Amino acid sequence: MATNGFHRSENLIKLAEKLHLYNPNNNQPAVSSSNFFNIHSPTIQECTVSKVIPKEQESNSELGTDNNSRRARAAVLVCLFEDQQGNLRVILTKRASTLCTHSGEVALPGGKVEEGDANDTETALREAKEEIGLDRSLVDVVTVLESFTTKGIIVIPVVGILWDRNTFNPLINTAEVAAIFDAPLEMFLKDENRREQEVKYMGDQYVLHFFDHETEDEKYIIWALTAGILIKAASIVYQRPPDFQERRPRF
Repeated sequence: MATNGFHRSENLIKLAEKLHLYNPNNNQPAVSSSNFFNIHSPTIQECTVSKVIPKEQESNSELGTDNNSRRARAAVLVCLFEDQQGNLRVILTKRASTLCTHSGEVALPGGKVEEGDANDTETALREAKEEIGLDRSLVDVVTVLESFTTKGIIVIPVVGILWDRNTFNPLINTAEVAAIFDAPLEMFLKDENRREQEVKYMGDQYVLHFFDHETEDEKYIIWALTAGILIKAASIVYQRPPDFQERRPRF
């Protein structure tokens, strides 16, 4: 863990210690073996990004992500911080309306692996810096989660802690991001402000989850890949399942 001189609450310190012990290899894969989000999910980055993954990126990340080599790979940052009431919140973005795919949809900061990225952590931190100006020195990465798959791309959620939200002054890259906001992490375990849609694919029925979130300025819908990752992250952080049935696909 980095030794930045920020104020660190006892709750965040305990959370970081707990998440450092989390090993995705000791848990059943969430959706990494299926194409759960292939049809209905936002893409990771705008379509102009190259899908070429350098050979050195086929090795495991230093924090223990699985080795799904020879496939397009991406990483997203699940950046957690405490609000003034001590509640955990997660940083989210709204994709720019000018993007060629899934414009205007909610996403976690992140993108595809690029040449020069040492591992999934580096990819997530680099993308967060490029998209919203989040300096990596402000964030301690504490774990990675099981991989997800969307449109043939393996996505690795990287969990980091922003110790002091006041140290982060967002600098939005308007070519990629229209807005930045945050939401309570625990909302992704609750049945409040949640809708669902049954989807049938290859003879299997599963559910897409839609979470409605409203800020002072705008209403957002968090769904598909982003919702799936945050349900998983919240389940691990709070050590309990969601109040609803996830109904993931069996294919």
